[in-house]
Amino acid sequence: MTSFMANASNIERKWYLVDAEGKTLGRLASEIAMILNGKRKPTYTPHVDCGDYVVVINAEKIKITGGKGSEYTHIYHTGYPGGRREISFKDLMAKHPTWPIQLAVKGMMPKGKLGRQKLKKLKVYVGPEHPHTAQMPEKIEL
Repeated sequence: MTSFMANASNIERKWYLVDAEGKTLGRLASEIAMILNGKRKPTYTPHVDCGDYVVVINAEKIKITGGKGSEYTHIYHTGYPGGRREISFKDLMAKHPTWPIQLAVKGMMPKGKLGRQKLKKLKVYVGPEHPHTAQMPEKIEL
């Protein structure tokens, strides 16, 4: 008996729709990362991108627990000397409401070329509308 190893020719991808309204950021991000990595499938293979697509709607209605709304600051660098920038969570949600979900999921994905490839299957939108109705995403409750 041999072990099954997935490859590009025998992977079936599905589309999932996740409503982020009222969900906690970290718990939602960890479930999304599991789907993107393909770890919910019995055909999971570590060195192959066998994950599914995830469409997240209502990203602006995500919640975080405790006092993190006022305490948390996102730190990033522009790439130029002296280019370190900080932005509070409140300002981040006002300016780019999809970023907190994208950044949380990105932190939970594998680092490297395969992780970046898997992260491209995450689609995050503000509001209940999305342009992926033709793919008929299956709504799941996380």
